[in-house]
Amino acid sequence: MQTLSQLQSGQLQGTKHLKLSQGLTTFPLEILTLADSLETLDLSNNLLSSLPVEISQLHRLKIIFASNNKFTVLPQALGQCPNLEMVGFKSNAITQVPQLSLPKKLRWLILTDNKITSLPDSLGERTLLQKLALAGNALTELPLNMSKLVNLELIRISANQLTQCPEQLLKLPKLAWFAFSGNPFCRSNEVINTVQQFSSKSFKLHEVLGQGASGVISRATWNEPQSLFPAEIAVKIFKGSVTSDGYPQDELNACLKVGNHPNLVQSLAQVNENDCLALIMNLIPAHFKNLGLPPTLKTCTRDTFENGYSLSFSKIQKIVTQMIDVFKHLHSNKVCHGDLYAHNTLVDKEANIIFGDFGAASMYHMLSDDQQESIVQIEQRALAHFIDDLLNVCDDLESESADLLRQLCQHNTA
Repeated sequence: MQTLSQLQSGQLQGTKHLKLSQGLTTFPLEILTLADSLETLDLSNNLLSSLPVEISQLHRLKIIFASNNKFTVLPQALGQCPNLEMVGFKSNAITQVPQLSLPKKLRWLILTDNKITSLPDSLGERTLLQKLALAGNALTELPLNMSKLVNLELIRISANQLTQCPEQLLKLPKLAWFAFSGNPFCRSNEVINTVQQFSSKSFKLHEVLGQGASGVISRATWNEPQSLFPAEIAVKIFKGSVTSDGYPQDELNACLKVGNHPNLVQSLAQVNENDCLALIMNLIPAHFKNLGLPPTLKTCTRDTFENGYSLSFSKIQKIVTQMIDVFKHLHSNKVCHGDLYAHNTLVDKEANIIFGDFGAASMYHMLSDDQQESIVQIEQRALAHFIDDLLNVCDDLESESADLLRQLCQHNTA
């Protein structure tokens, strides 16, 4: 992270990436001196509530982050930035998104955890848009012309106030990752009590095994022996009332509704207290490793892999066969995972997989038959991308084999 004094003294001339977090209440105009080089500007974790019109002078700017500030209106000045592609204003107090605030080259928009009640029609005109994060707002409807977003691949609309399923999204040709839980249109009265409940004092947490948008997973042991459960367990403690994917309670419900499958993280029990929501799971053996890495700012929606990582076609075929079976199990229980990716998949040396992270999962049994069919088709695209991403790291690929694998997927998920 750089400092304001470095900027003011001219030490940062020529920099492409600037990150300032010093309790700023006004936009430092010295940033404009970086106009010929600056591509990424991160002003997160400050006290800003506005941006000057002069920000449009940053003609090379592609990415701006301003999460955890005091904005109540998405600045219209952003719409005048000629090359701005990614806008991230998570966790502010935004209530308004003006028509002119969305840049023409917008590919990625993050407005999670604000107070937005409506969106402008100009959003539907941003046809380069690939990724849209709107969870945790107060939206009651979406612009009908979002049907024009032909390049949209991922959208998060969970934890809003949408009273009708947004039909304009369901037929988008590239949409593959869709999270929509926690809205009135998909509210479920189903009580899911498939596992036992425990007190948060029933176990002791040890080292952290992993964490994501919705919670922290730790190794744990029981304080009193439990005859029905293993001595060592994994516990996911959900954090916050809303995450980038939606409400933690919806994630928990989706996990419980899906039930058990050999290639899913097995849910054993739950904690459902006023100050603690948690899922108790089987501890995954240490020899399982992440299959992929999350998308980058450059790849936007597509997974990445470690440099030099490769798989044989036979292992890819085995992984895909298991994932197809997981897919069928999920949708037989009317649950859309919403985040079907290699980076949410664990794998061992024999290509056995364990799939998890239900943060973006949505139950859809309450939707119409046509809507349910569209949900399945959307997630089929995610599965197809999963296969293509794996084939990209295949070390002995033949085109005929790849085609057969894709056909297997289409045949078994139709």
